[in-house]
Amino acid sequence: MDSAAVDRFEAGRPRLASLAYRLLGSAADAEDAVQDAFLRWQAADRERIEVPEAWLTKVVTHLCLDRLRSAQARHERAAGARLPEPLLEGDPMLGPADTFEQRESVSLAVLTLMERLAPVERAVYVLREAFSYGHAEIAGILGITEAASQQHAHRARIRVAAERRRGSEEVDPASARRVVEEFLAAATSGRTERLVELLTDDVTAVSDGAGRARRLLRFTTRERVASYVRAGFRSTPAKRRLAGGSPSMHVAVVNGSPAVLAVVDGRVVGAVAFEVRDGRVASLCGVAAANRLVRLNEAWRRREPDAPVIDAW
Repeated sequence: MDSAAVDRFEAGRPRLASLAYRLLGSAADAEDAVQDAFLRWQAADRERIEVPEAWLTKVVTHLCLDRLRSAQARHERAAGARLPEPLLEGDPMLGPADTFEQRESVSLAVLTLMERLAPVERAVYVLREAFSYGHAEIAGILGITEAASQQHAHRARIRVAAERRRGSEEVDPASARRVVEEFLAAATSGRTERLVELLTDDVTAVSDGAGRARRLLRFTTRERVASYVRAGFRSTPAKRRLAGGSPSMHVAVVNGSPAVLAVVDGRVVGAVAFEVRDGRVASLCGVAAANRLVRLNEAWRRREPDAPVIDAW
């Protein structure tokens, strides 16, 4: 393959990877899908491809749909056993992020909800909300009618909105960070009453159980979430052994949301992302499975982190 064809593909790789990540919720799977698309680009009769960007978008979308429809993916969704892979601020897979809708579409809260959509619904939702494709274009990509695209988009929006049970809004990053820092202080000090005060009435929490649970752990109501958080942030010798040491706690930005990262010897061993609304925590998403933290760790090692909010947990 000539260098011009390689350069053309590489110029579009970040956008394709971002599309695949939103569809699959996994950076590793997204990279595999994009690499498969490159192999197809390499083997294609490129002179007959009128619009390479559209062709590649269609190829990547269908490769992702194949993965979403696979037996393993169906089993994981049915078992409620997987969370999206968190990505650190600045990761190119988080783009595009020009509009609130685009930024929200890559939040861990929305990606978790999208796990419950049918594969075609998820594809329509992502192409429409995150990449602003028209329904005629989506119909061409997915091989469905324009009316079907509109119906899938409508159903997906309703399902996501119903699950979130709240109006979405932009949040000032500095204000959100202050809420998270106060929340962490209350969680680690055992101030359960203050924890409850810092939660919205419709708060939800989901966790992979330190990467050891077969099914995701889900909690609702302020009291249950506060109890779960208090227990989770209580430092014990057993937890420190599991983490490989005494973690420092850092506040960072993950998938556009404030997050607490537990770090041992420069390695992130756990991440909790927060959704903040009206000065309180509306949702938490905790990820500690090592295979879901690989890319985040790679990015963490490349940057000079801020001082920890807790030196040793």
